[in-house]
Amino acid sequence: MRAHLGDRLVIESPATGASRRDGEIVGLHHEDGTPPYDVRWSDTDDVTLVFPGPDAHIHHAEHGRTGTTNSRPHAGEAATLAARPTGTPDPGDIGRRVAVERRRQKLSREETAHRARMSPGYLAYLEERPADPTLATLIRLADALGTTVTTLRGEGIDLPSGQGHALLHPELRDLGPEECRALLSTHGVGRIAVSESDGRPAIVPVNYEVVDDSIMFRTSPDSVPAAAVGTDVAFEVDHMDEALSQGWSVLAVGPASVVTEADAVRRLTQSAHTAPWAGGQREMWVSIRPTSFTGRRITPAGH
Repeated sequence: MRAHLGDRLVIESPATGASRRDGEIVGLHHEDGTPPYDVRWSDTDDVTLVFPGPDAHIHHAEHGRTGTTNSRPHAGEAATLAARPTGTPDPGDIGRRVAVERRRQKLSREETAHRARMSPGYLAYLEERPADPTLATLIRLADALGTTVTTLRGEGIDLPSGQGHALLHPELRDLGPEECRALLSTHGVGRIAVSESDGRPAIVPVNYEVVDDSIMFRTSPDSVPAAAVGTDVAFEVDHMDEALSQGWSVLAVGPASVVTEADAVRRLTQSAHTAPWAGGQREMWVSIRPTSFTGRRITPAGH
């Protein structure tokens, strides 16, 4: 038995030959199309891992080759599509994490689905609707996105990073300024080191953007990050892969100042990728113009 994405798996009654259940094959586990398959069933819209038995056969969809069956939707498929919720998408937690990781890697749905050996339609469904994909599906998605199943599931989000095992032969290397800038250049969450009004040191996380080589973040005038204004500060960003025990960190140092020009403030607010996670009124934009970069990366030796 061999199948392609989009084919239908039909299970028939051994006594009558009537169709008992059918579903769309949305995930392949072998490049040659042999079982098992991830199947989205027409009657429930659930996706399960299936090892077809002797009562199952494949109805091939059209794949650009001669002798294929009609590409019109199967009756069960049409019913499923009609019953599928419409309106504003309401993804589940896994779908949100998949979409975030995909955009972080600057991958299209089609490219991600191809890497994960699943149909683009199922990936869209997974990102837009609550779903419970199989472990095998998550493993393929994690591999396609360069992340881990744990990350996609959101497990361990309350635990500090770095509890995994160290590499047997780690290599710690310094990063040059250009590589540091490249790693810092996306938006996300970084940590700023400041001195509070009483002289005590503090390190706090902030959502940031990089605009014209400057690090920008929003805060309120009475907050701890606001103490950065008028001083030289350190700003740090890092990324760790617990599964592979590797990662990197970048430290930027430079003077911080308040953005006062009204048009600049408006442009920053309109183009910001996200609102401050801390919430509240945080309308003061602070700019850090780095004068130096340092960074390090941990990888297996020889990579």
